[in-house]
Amino acid sequence: MRFLIVLLLCIPTLTHAQDEDAPPPPPPCSDPAYRQFDFWIGEWNVTSNGQPAGTNRIRKIHGGCALEENWQGAGAGGISGSSFNIYDQANERWHQTWVDAGGTLLQIDGGLNGGAMVMSGERPSPDGSGRSTHRITWTPNPDGTVRQLWEASRDGQTWSVLFDGLYTRVASGE
Repeated sequence: MRFLIVLLLCIPTLTHAQDEDAPPPPPPCSDPAYRQFDFWIGEWNVTSNGQPAGTNRIRKIHGGCALEENWQGAGAGGISGSSFNIYDQANERWHQTWVDAGGTLLQIDGGLNGGAMVMSGERPSPDGSGRSTHRITWTPNPDGTVRQLWEASRDGQTWSVLFDGLYTRVASGE
């Protein structure tokens, strides 16, 4: 009986020692897929057709699990907006939710396609006559700039450009 009591007292210690030998679980969001959109992180001046379009700041948040975007359009009438971007590991897709000061809500998802991040989704057409598909493509360029091309289509065949911007990093010290 004495041996059984000693054995029972040792079991928690043996279990604890085994737990200490096990490798720690990887940190949340450590899968390389969470880094696919890191090329967009930074402080940016954005131009469209060679003219200032606005500024944008993209940063990692929540321990690197998500990206937060803060846009400010150029000029007095420049609209502000924000997005949250996250890799959905369960569905193996990126997701973005965009909202702006004009009341726009855009929810898109997708992933890497040929080195560019491509996300799309549907929303009501501005004139209320149905739905349109929005597609945004972020392409990292060899010189460190990023091109953002935002297009919309009512039929999935014919696309109209809503925004074609070139992101240039703000130099350190600016």
